[in-house]
Amino acid sequence: MHNFSKIIGKQPSMKAKKILFITTEIAPFVAENSYSLKGRMLPQSIQECGHEIRTFSPKWGTINERRNQLHEVIRLSGMNLIIDDTDHPLIIKVASLASAKMQIYFIDNDDYFMKRGILTDKEGVEYPDNGERAIFYARGVLETVKKLRWVPDVIHCYGWAAALAPFYIKQAYGDEPSFRDVKVVMEVSPKEFQQDLGVENAKFVEYKTAHYDDIKDICATAYGHTELEKIGVKFSDGVIVENDDVDSSIIEYAKSLGRPVLAPVKGDNFKEAYSDFYETLF
Repeated sequence: MHNFSKIIGKQPSMKAKKILFITTEIAPFVAENSYSLKGRMLPQSIQECGHEIRTFSPKWGTINERRNQLHEVIRLSGMNLIIDDTDHPLIIKVASLASAKMQIYFIDNDDYFMKRGILTDKEGVEYPDNGERAIFYARGVLETVKKLRWVPDVIHCYGWAAALAPFYIKQAYGDEPSFRDVKVVMEVSPKEFQQDLGVENAKFVEYKTAHYDDIKDICATAYGHTELEKIGVKFSDGVIVENDDVDSSIIEYAKSLGRPVLAPVKGDNFKEAYSDFYETLF
């Protein structure tokens, strides 16, 4: 795991930009692990370089709203997202990390997140609708960013729940003013879940001009973690490899598409390497 406590103080060469982080877990809202710590420290480190950021996370049912002082943003909530012909209300909540001078936006929905863990139930069984949860989260973030009237220069997607965001940005939201000129980075990670989400469930991704046929070459026979990350890679402008445990087939796929790939960063050069990599995409 990176030593995040040491990466805050240095200044990268990247010119100030607006950077949107679509993460899967953020400490201290959920238990500390390598994913949640990175979800917490990466946006802070980039912000302290002088960049303007926005950060999103799913509102997992394990997050204590009272203790973390989450509150609903009524002006952003209220629309429904249709997945597999079913309406799912989109609820937006927000909380602040005063020590980091950061505001976190949370995507919430009773069906997908309320009283439910991140990937598994209390018995450790993976939820069968994790694919749908990723769809709802990705689309929910993008609809919220539109309502914020905030135009990012870079969108950094990290973790399984964020892996479909590049697909929607490029295929369904590409003509939207908020996303027309954005550069999308997919940070690929080691395997986060074991189950095959089901090829039939991959067809639920359909939305506007984003079609199953756009990803069929990846998930025609399987739709698990590796396939989800490859979808993120296919529709990104650049790929970051989190560490040496990432499935090598994902990295080879990125290279076969000609995507710029940042190899795992060692030591204290984490922030500089990421910032410089963002800059190379412009």
